[in-house]
Amino acid sequence: MQKTLDRITFNPQIMSGRACIRGMRITVSLVLSLIANGLTTIEILSEYPDLEPEDIRASLLYAAFLADEEVRSFVGMSA
Repeated sequence: MQKTLDRITFNPQIMSGRACIRGMRITVSLVLSLIANGLTTIEILSEYPDLEPEDIRASLLYAAFLADEEVRSFVGMSA
């Protein structure tokens, strides 16, 4: 999995440091939005020919990693 996540890059000079695919100006959030809106891998690759199927899988794995956070309540703390 580490090799797959190596495709996700962060550079303050590219897209303000947002998670991008292999240093390109294609953000992970764009790829995820396309998937969420029903585009297939083939359709995404057709629209963005610089992408590879592994880039799409890496975007999904990165999203799964972020969604795996543990939520803790702080009982007794007041704001």
